[in-house]
Amino acid sequence: MIVTPRCKLIKLASGDLDDVIQIYKDPLVRRYLGGTTDDELLLKNKFEEVLSKSKMPGVYFWCVRLIKDDQFIGFVSLDRYHDGKNIELSYELLPQHWGNGYATEVVRKMIDYSFTEIDLPKIVSETQIANASSCKLLERVGMKLENRLMRFGAEQAVYSIERT
Repeated sequence: MIVTPRCKLIKLASGDLDDVIQIYKDPLVRRYLGGTTDDELLLKNKFEEVLSKSKMPGVYFWCVRLIKDDQFIGFVSLDRYHDGKNIELSYELLPQHWGNGYATEVVRKMIDYSFTEIDLPKIVSETQIANASSCKLLERVGMKLENRLMRFGAEQAVYSIERT
């Protein structure tokens, strides 16, 4: 378990299915991530795929819960990036928890964890240019815009930060 001042990050487990499916079904969360689906089998298969992937070396998926009441608020991961050489930091929080600083708190902790605990030299995060809130968050935690590219039918911003 990884702890921030207000959140705890717990490794993804099979019992997290219902919580994680909230993320996959939420249209606001999925607005810049390919949309939602109500197909329960597809959702369960997607979760099982992520759970299986989380058991691979160098791949990490955590559920984010509030310390005060154990409420599920989102999902964060460190996973192989599309380029095959970098590790990507991704995060998705439920909309009712946006604007409270939880994402910034969790992302900062993940950057620190990446550099101090798993000794990564660099991490990247990719988000749609249209997702201004996510771009601002990545800049707020010290990540720099490294590249813009077209992927998934939209212009993407690739941010990065290197261990100092």
